Amino acid sequence: MPGENLSRDEARERAALLSVDEYEVSLDVRSAVGDAQGEGPRTFRSVTTIRFRCNEPGASSFADLVAPSVTAVSLNGRDLDPSEVFDGSRIALEDLAADNELVVDAQCAYSRTGEGLHRFVDPEDGEVYLYTQYEPADSRRVFANFEQPDLKAPFRFEVRAPEEWTVWSNGAGERADGVWRFAETKPISTYITCVVAGPYHYVTDSYERVLEDGTRLEIPLGALCRKGLAPHFDADDVFLITKQGLDFFHDHFDYPYPFGKYDQAFVPEYNLGAMENPGMVTFREEYIFRGKVTRASYEGRANTILHEMAHMWFGDLVTMEWWDDLWLKESFADFMGAFANVGATRFKDAWITFANRRKAWAYRADQLPSTHPITADIRDLEDAKLNFDGITYAKGASALKQLVAYVGQDAFLEGARRYFKRHAYGNTRLGDLLSVLEETSGRDMAAWSRSWLQTAGVNSLTPQVLLSATGTVDELAVVQEAAESHPELRPHRVAVGLYRRTAEGALERYARAEVDVEGPRTVVAELAGAEAPELVLVNDDDLTYCKTRFDDTSLATLREHLGAVTDPLARALCWSALWNMTRDALLPARDFAALVLRFAGRESDIGVLQMLHAWTGSALVHYAAPEWRETGGRLLAEGALRELRDAAPGSEHQLAWARFFASVAAEEADLALLRGLLEGTEKIDGLDVDQELRWTFLAPLAAHGAADEGVLAAELARDDTASGKRHQVRCLASRPSEAVKAQAWAQVVESDALSNALVEATIAGFAQSSQRELLAPYTEKYFAAIERVWAERSIQIGMDVVRGLFPSLRDSRDTLDATDAWLSAHEGAAPALRRLVLEARDDLARGLRAQACDGGA
Repeated sequence: MPGENLSRDEARERAALLSVDEYEVSLDVRSAVGDAQGEGPRTFRSVTTIRFRCNEPGASSFADLVAPSVTAVSLNGRDLDPSEVFDGSRIALEDLAADNELVVDAQCAYSRTGEGLHRFVDPEDGEVYLYTQYEPADSRRVFANFEQPDLKAPFRFEVRAPEEWTVWSNGAGERADGVWRFAETKPISTYITCVVAGPYHYVTDSYERVLEDGTRLEIPLGALCRKGLAPHFDADDVFLITKQGLDFFHDHFDYPYPFGKYDQAFVPEYNLGAMENPGMVTFREEYIFRGKVTRASYEGRANTILHEMAHMWFGDLVTMEWWDDLWLKESFADFMGAFANVGATRFKDAWITFANRRKAWAYRADQLPSTHPITADIRDLEDAKLNFDGITYAKGASALKQLVAYVGQDAFLEGARRYFKRHAYGNTRLGDLLSVLEETSGRDMAAWSRSWLQTAGVNSLTPQVLLSATGTVDELAVVQEAAESHPELRPHRVAVGLYRRTAEGALERYARAEVDVEGPRTVVAELAGAEAPELVLVNDDDLTYCKTRFDDTSLATLREHLGAVTDPLARALCWSALWNMTRDALLPARDFAALVLRFAGRESDIGVLQMLHAWTGSALVHYAAPEWRETGGRLLAEGALRELRDAAPGSEHQLAWARFFASVAAEEADLALLRGLLEGTEKIDGLDVDQELRWTFLAPLAAHGAADEGVLAAELARDDTASGKRHQVRCLASRPSEAVKAQAWAQVVESDALSNALVEATIAGFAQSSQRELLAPYTEKYFAAIERVWAERSIQIGMDVVRGLFPSLRDSRDTLDATDAWLSAHEGAAPALRRLVLEARDDLARGLRAQACDGGA
């Protein structure tokens, strides 16, 4: 990554100097097929013409381009020597005129890391597929530009591609004389331009709507995937969610979708969930399900479709000025994903998923040493890359949910409508949004912003219940606390719910009060005189963002009756609170596992159940005392198998328990059952062991030495696809052998031959919790390698390696000391690299505290 960074100060200086009128970009990707020519990376020709103005004639600036070579550069008709003006990532522009035309002819490299123009060869049929992914700053790997969000301009793309291919971009395209030419876009930022090319399977539909002024809005819809995935592609459901979303956002935003067509491409080896390129949204192809999945997977896909669609307004139409205000688009899109899912689709319980899954991501991120305010301090592009995190997304969305409770939904949406109209095709900062919300709500948004957007950390809310002599509530108060490192106490609009068991044993709410929690202690006067509760839930209905704690009576009730909580959201909030207590070393990991074993079988919400499985697996691996791990694993496997056999045949709960059973199987009898299910000698009524489930069962067999290279090769022959290859690579790296680990390490750390997807698969297989001793030699190797890896590899691969290979399974004081020693000796290392190591250290220290808590149980 040398020389490729861009600072906020440089971007501000350039934005003050330049205005961009238009881009013309011509790409020739015919070189994507056939044999590579010559040494070095496979390249394609990129010719870019940029017309721009300079408000200080005679000044100097620069354009961005990351490319192996530049053939020619001309500025205002004057040829420049590429060897003098191009340094590998920037093109120096001297003596600018008031009106300028820059033409750059370059050879750009195809990507194998998912950054820039990614090239994928399908192992199933040898077909080549291309797509671009840029955020935050990788369009400069494809064409010369001014790579910052506030230098918007219209774009016109043309692409030369192999004869049998189709090409898509942001605008509608047509092929003539062997060239695909695309309609000029509206003014947009460089990072949301897009090209997708190849022999993709393409399905079409359309959306129509009569607007309030009587005009008809028609939006051509398209959905595409690799040909090999076409038999599994349920495009009808994708289009259903798309149309429901377009209806919902038009109803609420009062601003017609402004970008013409709406294509959605599901692409291979994608690093993200999806990307909001206007008119050409890209998704990871794992959203096309090759086997049976639960309703939660369909809900997750719908959420992502709606999240990206919300970006057409929040992010594409109106864009943040710099990455400091990334939250202006991501928090809104994360909120709108759940809001629209509930309001427009069949997934009416999406707020439960948000409370249980998305907020767990935020709670973790907000307790790391790298936590930051929702409006972050983003000094440069490396900072920006790391801030696509749980705070920017899920905490920001939680803050918006709190804001809706604070100002009201009508005022919130009216503020959004004014924001779009006032800033269409422009760039904004925090103050631009706050000003419209003040107009529509009449509230002081500055105070709310200071507390919620400009401070870091998560508060905990705990109920205090004083009972009268007659057994009624004398006083109920909410105690608010904050970590010493981030002592801010915030205003919280919360609902406090009181629960008791009915005669039938159901634990139900019988009293509720909304209150504004201010300061360290807030009395909820409305609940005085109520019957004594067995359970107090201080963030009932999940209105705010906080860690919920319990008083002793409530915790005792949950230990015995958690499964009796009838309301699914309340139950999910209780589970979330108990998980936070486990992570905070307030509840032993074995107690959390016991609660899961006792009550998870009754959980009706499949998304909550799958989250419980994930949490319980983490508790066993990271938070359980080492001496209890084997016992805990055996208990979890026994419980999972019992639930698997008891689940309704063919149900999604059966599938979830089958996957969880595989994840904790370690005993010979359990591994034998998995082998029998694969071979057909064992059967569980209703359980269809499809190809994806076969790989799920093979993973523990490989990790425990019960499936060798030959078995895995035979499975790949059965599933010789891109997905099958990823599964095989992961399983190969997971085998319990010194030679296997050495090979996996060398493939990821010492070589850049693997694509991003296979790097990810190899790392996933490398670290197995049953192989802690086998991984011992790699602690020292890790700290010796990471600075070099960070300097030499792309930022995405660097992040994957630094996060994925940290020796978290060598969970001891020695590993903590080794981490501290590296940090002390590398104070001058790249800040983004140090941040990743600090985060991993914090996770390790948290795990050791939780293990001590569990050991004392």
